[in-house]
Amino acid sequence: MFIPTTSNEVKNMRWNELDVILVSGDTYIDSPSDGIVLIGKVLLNAGFKVGIIAQPDLNSEIDIMRLGQPKLFWGISAGCVDSMVANYTALLKKKHNDDLTPGGLNNKRPDRATIIYTNLIKRYFKNTVPIILGGIEASLRRIAHYDYWSNSIRRSVLFDAKADAIVYGMGEKTILEIANKMKNEENWFDTRGVCYISNKLPDTKFVELPPFNEVVADKNKFIEMFKTFYNNNEDINSQTLIQKYENRYWIQNPAQYLPATEEIDSYYKLNFERKPHPYYQQQGKIKALETIQFSITSHRGCYAECNFCSITVHQGKRIVSRSEQSIIDEAKLLTQHQDFKGYISDIGGPTANMYKNACKVKINKQMCSNKKCTFPNVCPAMEINHQSQISLLQKVRQIPEIKKVFIASGVRYDLVIEDKQNGEKYLSDIIAYHISGQMKIAPEHISENTLKLMGKNSKYLVQFKKEFDKINKLQGKKQFLTYYFVAAHPGCQERDMHELSIFLKKELKLLPEQVQIFTPTPSTYSTLMYYTEIDPFTRQKIFVEKSLKNKKEQKESIIKKYK
Repeated sequence: MFIPTTSNEVKNMRWNELDVILVSGDTYIDSPSDGIVLIGKVLLNAGFKVGIIAQPDLNSEIDIMRLGQPKLFWGISAGCVDSMVANYTALLKKKHNDDLTPGGLNNKRPDRATIIYTNLIKRYFKNTVPIILGGIEASLRRIAHYDYWSNSIRRSVLFDAKADAIVYGMGEKTILEIANKMKNEENWFDTRGVCYISNKLPDTKFVELPPFNEVVADKNKFIEMFKTFYNNNEDINSQTLIQKYENRYWIQNPAQYLPATEEIDSYYKLNFERKPHPYYQQQGKIKALETIQFSITSHRGCYAECNFCSITVHQGKRIVSRSEQSIIDEAKLLTQHQDFKGYISDIGGPTANMYKNACKVKINKQMCSNKKCTFPNVCPAMEINHQSQISLLQKVRQIPEIKKVFIASGVRYDLVIEDKQNGEKYLSDIIAYHISGQMKIAPEHISENTLKLMGKNSKYLVQFKKEFDKINKLQGKKQFLTYYFVAAHPGCQERDMHELSIFLKKELKLLPEQVQIFTPTPSTYSTLMYYTEIDPFTRQKIFVEKSLKNKKEQKESIIKKYK
């Protein structure tokens, strides 16, 4: 069933009022790929009456008031992407298209949607029930952060939105706990995975961050704040954090415990229609449906911790994998869908081939706060073995009604090379069964100077290409790699782009299909570097290209020099 989005649907459910109303910056596709929809289904399954309002009209009360006021709380998400990232290019030009808006035009998601939707609710519902923010925009903007689009340090979005709390990270367990506590009229501000504002310090032990006025005035204080914040994202070792804003305190409770395999399996076995709600479908074609309708999430988290990526801050760096049977059951269910044509667009997560990968140290409930799992080399404690995914993919593609299973999530080629037992077998299977003509990988750059600041290395790329070409030849296939590169990352200069262009000619012998300009997004180490022009790990000064003209030239130089 769909989550109700109209008053008639609520009446048909014989509900007098809703417990929770969710507001989203994306249109409503009833898919587990949409976080706010997954949250809604978990709440429904627990017996709560839930409604959803997608992309409400900002110039009228009709949309935001059509379901009335919820009994317990409002839940707000800007959508699957930060609204400023969704609305603007790296060169600060307005994007014309939005794959998650009916009709494809970028005309329904406001800038800073989390703030705008909160204000919209408060405009028409005075003294309303609590407003709780979630999703990636709120999660990454939950602390004082550098905002590229205003070129300033902004307060926690809690202050600007004037909401009651933020649920950060993947929020199923947290939001369910909050709903139950509210229902029982219990204090819910002590829930793990929650940020809130208070006039007094918490009763529990806490770590105090530099006050907001200090991090605005002093870049070294900002670095100190961010590093402490970053190291308190994991459920295993996180502590309560506080930061003073004049006479009030921003408080972040410890991270929510990650779900066990049985729990995450239970989320994805809930009933999903896997199509847009008819109310929104009539407004126009939704391009994102092509990607997410028949995709399957196999796991969450990413232990690579690339400095430009926000996955670690939002999903965590421990991998939480679904059971093989849960994924197979979902694949079989997809074959019964009226729109299914035999093709699964993806089985994966943030990185496809981290499924069921584990670290011997993390399994023992410890965390390494001073080292990374894959940089500068893959850590010996990582138990990298692709056998679980090889077995999973083999069983899914053997389901009679399935013609092909694609791997569209990113594949870490360094992990393929490092897996001496099954890496070659995995790559061989991917080439034989799970790509069609090309395979996308993301080296990001080739200059050691730039890669070091990205938290990546280049030593596996040429070896992987040779292995890929060798297997294709053995299989009698003519498939090729496409590459994703980044220009204007902190540390990247014209000479680094020149080095990249020479490498492309000499080693790859093709024009890269994707070269994108680095976009500083909230709460990543690369954004910290962009703002401070300091390497936060060495405290050395680094070059940062901030001229829009020069950023564009860095990108275009690859194509020009290659030609």
